[in-house]
Formats: sequence, structure tokens, C-alpha cells
Amino acid sequence: MNEQFPEWSDLDISTVKFSGNDNRTFHLGDQMSVRLPSAACYATQVEKELKWLPILSEKLSLPISTPLAKGNPSEEYPWSWSINKWLDGETLSHNNINDLNQFAIDLGTFLIKLQSIDASGGPLAGKHNFYRGGPLSVYDEEARDAIENNKESFNEDLLNEIWALALDSKLGSDPVWVHGDIAPGNILVKDGKLCAVIDFGILGVGDPSCDAAMAWTFFDDHSRKIFKNVLNMDEETWNRARGWALWKALITYYGNKNSNKSIAEESYNIINIIVDDYESEKTQK
Repeated sequence: MNEQFPEWSDLDISTVKFSGNDNRTFHLGDQMSVRLPSAACYATQVEKELKWLPILSEKLSLPISTPLAKGNPSEEYPWSWSINKWLDGETLSHNNINDLNQFAIDLGTFLIKLQSIDASGGPLAGKHNFYRGGPLSVYDEEARDAIENNKESFNEDLLNEIWALALDSKLGSDPVWVHGDIAPGNILVKDGKLCAVIDFGILGVGDPSCDAAMAWTFFDDHSRKIFKNVLNMDEETWNRARGWALWKALITYYGNKNSNKSIAEESYNIINIIVDDYESEKTQK
């Protein structure tokens, strides 16, 4: 830090409350943050963020992560890293928002605006962003193994039905910008309202369904419907969104049920929400 950015060498560096998984994040003074990829597979995200986030931020009304400078590999740290503008706000939870329905409108509106930005030349979904925005079939074997390994806890046939429906649906529109990891840890709230979206490491261009998985992981029945309506998703895109949520919940449950009971319980509940919502939709058709 001192060698590459001497102009900021007198600023304090301190840990942040929620550092994340893909990157290790630190305060740099009061108005900046340092982001260090936690593994080689995340290191390519730095260049992508530096190139595209300034372009996207100019077209979005809501603040997003904004890179200010790129740090180079050194003897102390092997990959590129970045310095970003610090965004104030609390990490989203059910306890710090005033109105879940209004939050569904606000988040959906942000995503619609992101999807409306010209995606020409943007990074197509692929290995660099763990295929967010790409075909769900990339995770077919992993999902089916998780269903098989969790059949003592869930209705195997029903989970396979939901997953197959997601795989059978096709993208019928042009690829758009996707954040790739719309989740509470990447959403900031101030005064009870959505105020910023951060961590665009798995940004890409592709199918917007992956950004709607939070419909089942955070919203209740009513706000889920509001979120869907704001996103204006057709049924096939909604089926894929459900598939993304199911895949993540299944592998998280299976990977933690014997080691981290709190995470496993949360994933267990999400899977049941997905199943209940799916069955409710079937009865209404």
C-alpha cells in the first residue's frame, strides 16, 4: 500500500464488519475501501470491475461500488487488487427495512434499470463469473447429486420436477447486464430503505433470471409477487430464477448440514419455501 499509493499511506486501515467471501475488504480512511481477492479464481474480477463499473454507475440512479485505483501484485500479495469508494449503509436484513413490499419495488426497479443499459461488448457469462447469467445446465449434475443426497429430508420427485422445469425453459430475449449475486450481503440500507448495491465481482451479460433468486431467499409470498411483477418476468424466466435459488439452497444445505447447523437450517427453510411456492403456483393455474 505505502509503495503503490503513498498519497494514502497516512490513512488508517481497519477491518469491516462484513468482509465477504470472494474478497477481503478493509476500510481505508473514512471514504475508501481496499478489496483483495481471496483466491486466484476471483482475481480476474478486478480488471472487469475497473472497466465496467464506472460506465454502469453513470447510468444508474442508485449508488454502486466504484473503483478508484488498481493495486498491482507484489511479493506480499500475488494478485491485482483495488481501492474503491466507500458506500455508507447497513447490510440488508429483515430488521432494518421499513417496508418489505416497497423494498421489493425498489430492488426490482434497480435491476430493471441495470438490465436496460446497453450490454454490447460486455463480458458474456462464463467461468469468470461462475456462469451467472449463463445456462443452468452447467450445474445440472451438481444439483441432481444434491437432490439425491438430500432425499431423506425433501420430496425427491418434487425437487426433480422443479429443477427439470427450470432446465427446460429457454431465454427468449437478448442478453442483459446481471449483477450475479443479488443477496442481502451485497445490498445496503439506510433509514430503512435501499441505498446502494455493492460487490459486482461476478458481473456479466446474460440471462437475468439469476438476479431474481432472492425472491425465495428473502421475500415473503406477497412481496415475492410484487418483485416478480416489477421485474416483468415471463414464466420461463421465473422458472429459471427458481432453479437458481433451488440449486444454491440445495448445495448449501448439503455442504453444511453436518458442520454448520444455522446455515443448514436457513437453507432447509429456503428449499421448503421454494417447494411451497411452486405447489401454490401449480394450484392456481
